[in-house]
Amino acid sequence: MPFIPHTETDIKDMLAAIGVNGIEDLFDEIPSALRSGDLKQVPEAQSEMEVTRLMHERAARDQVALNFIGAGAYEHHIPAAVWQIATRGEFYSAYTPYQAEASQGTLQLVYEYQTMMTGLTGMDVSNASLYDGASALAEAVLMSVRANRKAKARRILMPLSVNPVYRSVTRAIVGGQGIELVDVPFDAKTGRVDPAALKAFEGEDITALVIPQPNFFGVLEEVDALTDWAHAQGAQVIGVVNPVSLALLNPPGEWGDKGADIVAGEGQPLGAPLSSGGPYFGFMCCRKEHVRQMPGRIVGRTVDADGRPGFVLTLQAREQHIRRSKATSNICTNQGLVVTAATIHMALLGPEGLERVAGHCHANTHALVERLKPLGIVPAFSGEAFHEIAFRLDRPVRPVLAAMAEQGVLGGYPLGEDFPELDDLLLVCATETKTEADLDRYAEVMKAALAAG
Repeated sequence: MPFIPHTETDIKDMLAAIGVNGIEDLFDEIPSALRSGDLKQVPEAQSEMEVTRLMHERAARDQVALNFIGAGAYEHHIPAAVWQIATRGEFYSAYTPYQAEASQGTLQLVYEYQTMMTGLTGMDVSNASLYDGASALAEAVLMSVRANRKAKARRILMPLSVNPVYRSVTRAIVGGQGIELVDVPFDAKTGRVDPAALKAFEGEDITALVIPQPNFFGVLEEVDALTDWAHAQGAQVIGVVNPVSLALLNPPGEWGDKGADIVAGEGQPLGAPLSSGGPYFGFMCCRKEHVRQMPGRIVGRTVDADGRPGFVLTLQAREQHIRRSKATSNICTNQGLVVTAATIHMALLGPEGLERVAGHCHANTHALVERLKPLGIVPAFSGEAFHEIAFRLDRPVRPVLAAMAEQGVLGGYPLGEDFPELDDLLLVCATETKTEADLDRYAEVMKAALAAG
């Protein structure tokens, strides 16, 4: 989009109009002790031509490699129409104004998105998205503390099989608010939450149990049993899910006898590319009885005085611009553009298309298992997996990955980065983007890397 800066003359005229000698005078209320001084590490300004060349040089550093890394960010095929539509001017520059009904197109898109997400998760209500999956889990924890008023201890059971980044972000956001996150170990054989570890909490005051599906190791948790156990203890259930997997797996709204209470996760697999770390978006759904504790906005469909259909903001649950410090949430970014892409992506694929994608992901990852067996590489956990599997090597993982990278293959994620005791475990993901030749290439490069020692 065009950028038109103010000229020096413009700046002088504006300062003169308000009776100020310089821009610094506009900030004279800030004490000198709080000022940063000169920004010595910021380089001198460059021309447009110099900046363009610099960015091209840095973009050229990005590897174009065969990618088998997952660990929370997944490479999926994105139909060309998705971003062709999402970057049209009416979407690309749109922002819901505070008189929201003026933006009928934006509201309709959010309404369609929310409808799709509730259908995918089996929940009653969806908000208009959150910042990312990690902060969505943190918001879900805060929401559960507000919603489960019978629980007084503000204790959340957090399995170690939840994405480590999610756990870290959640701890950073809720740790200073008197909320205790209690680690729950996973079973070393299955890779799932250890049921025996939960028995120690029976009869105690627990606010919620977090259940990842699939978990960080790609393993499918026993969600029905875990959900029923939590509800029997008077605790809520917070599901953390991969949206693509829900095309095959039972939705959280159907877990156990009552279903999950809150569902959160990362929406990146729905039409967002692996773009140097973002932007992504978090999604959140819940049961209708908890809707007033859910952060963000909810769009509804209605009719006007003449009977014509229209869209409105049905609920803004104490947002930051309304209640400030008393707001339900102070993370107001809802990543509208990425949600636009996700909505278009889901609309283009439809239920059958999304199911085919999920099925192909599952098949590819298990086909890779068969190719690695002759090398003596087998899954580290016995639990059933979706599209990501942890393999056990007979040596530390990082040198093997370095050797594979030299051959243009990004071989996976070393679990030792987050779990020192799992230094010989490699987390590998094969989505629908991988061909038979890609899987063969992975096995060949892995074999060469192991032979090289």
